[in-house]
Amino acid sequence: MADKAVFFDRDGVLDVDKGYLFRPEDLKWIPGARETVAYLTKLGYKIFVVTNQSGIARGYYTISDMEKLHAYMQAEFQKMGGAITKFYYCPHHPTKGTIPEYSIVCDCRKPKPGMILQAFAEYDLDKEHSFLVGDMPKDMEAAKAAGLKGYQFTGGNLLDFVQKILA
Repeated sequence: MADKAVFFDRDGVLDVDKGYLFRPEDLKWIPGARETVAYLTKLGYKIFVVTNQSGIARGYYTISDMEKLHAYMQAEFQKMGGAITKFYYCPHHPTKGTIPEYSIVCDCRKPKPGMILQAFAEYDLDKEHSFLVGDMPKDMEAAKAAGLKGYQFTGGNLLDFVQKILA
């Protein structure tokens, strides 16, 4: 039986978007973010993060730096009883990158649906009972292109927002 899933954009949905976040000590959580992941985990959802990380292409930080941040975030979610199933990221930027291997056009950079489609290829997920929460129109476009419902988070408490979606 396929699993239901929630896809979250990272910056602006789980953490306050400060621009090119990669240091755990700079992370500031969106209110209710950790509780939301715990709540959805308890409800049996697979939880994915799908995040554009052009700071890698721009040379601001490395994949290793980003992975350390994601490991820190995962540990914080686990303290609350939740877990991210997998973090997907796009390190590319076609025009503003300074690292040649990441300065390309790709299928994973939102608004393209590549990261979402990769999760569906790697996991047995029920598309009809899955959705995406993002804060930008490009997130909604990626959800639509992947055949998912998308909900635009505009601030406030993330847990309240997700509970309204599920009501």
